[in-house]
Amino acid sequence: MNNVKVCVAMSGGVDSSVAAAFLIDKGYSVGGAIMRLKGNDKDIEDARAVAQKIGIRFDVIDCRSEFEKYVIDNFVATYIKGATPNPCVVCNRKVKFGTFLERALKLGYDMIATGHYARLENSGGRVLLKKALDESKDQSYVLYSLTQKQLAHVIFPLGEQNKSDVRTAARKELLPAADRPDSQDICFIKDGGHAEFIENRVGKAFPEGEIRLSDGTVLGRHKGIIRYTVGQRRGLGVSYGQPLFVVRKNAADNSVILGTQEELYRSSLVAENLNFIPFDTLTSPITVTARTRYRQKETKAVISPIEGGRVLATFETPQKAVCAGQSVVFYDGEYVVGGGIIAEE
Repeated sequence: MNNVKVCVAMSGGVDSSVAAAFLIDKGYSVGGAIMRLKGNDKDIEDARAVAQKIGIRFDVIDCRSEFEKYVIDNFVATYIKGATPNPCVVCNRKVKFGTFLERALKLGYDMIATGHYARLENSGGRVLLKKALDESKDQSYVLYSLTQKQLAHVIFPLGEQNKSDVRTAARKELLPAADRPDSQDICFIKDGGHAEFIENRVGKAFPEGEIRLSDGTVLGRHKGIIRYTVGQRRGLGVSYGQPLFVVRKNAADNSVILGTQEELYRSSLVAENLNFIPFDTLTSPITVTARTRYRQKETKAVISPIEGGRVLATFETPQKAVCAGQSVVFYDGEYVVGGGIIAEE
């Protein structure tokens, strides 16, 4: 393995740090690099400290313009049109496994590695994406959009590990990141919520509008459509005889639609911007399991190709709070079949 040069995408956190140490132990020629993003100077210094500790080359790859264009601008635009984005999915496809991978290859590396909990398998001339052995940490959901070219240049050293063992390994190696907590929130929103971030980004406040029932009954006024998400119950500011939830947002007339819990459930959805991993295009219906949110339990579904290069997913059990803009990911056991972005109803 000594002739295979691997660039570890470092973040300063424990997962990427241990991934680098594991690859060294396996005999790879290892270097590290971090994406320079706006406001991540502390992460850069943390990653540099890890690289110095384990004695590897360290580079900083400037991805600020690509991150702004593909991730932040998309995040803002998706909220404005009434949907709810998943920025990690976009970042993985366009930036981490896009720009960063391309720049790492130009630096002379053969592959990149990340601290994601997922596995890969070569079969029939394709690279297949699999869940991590530790399903409680599995991150295959946010990796479904990777292309065959991207997957062919990636290693996931932690796919067969569990988090407690990774922490133990970090402490054993005396890595600076050993006890650094996992990141939880959207990385580019440091203070306040997403609504404040979007308003600051576009330089305006979003107007109030009607809060209505699905039958058109007006219940009150909302404080800006970007402050609400499908499934939300608290903070609606209206009174009613039974619990109400946000069931839809209508950007066209700037309204928020409320309904009962029963109205939150959907038996099907349409997905667009699709990516499949075992094959290029879905040509006939197949049975899969599906997940419409990151940590959601999978449910049995049939996916069928429909016009416009989209897919209709029909669930065996209706799903709660299916949200346009989020990703639906399809599985066949431990294998990722693919996925796409949930379209508006």
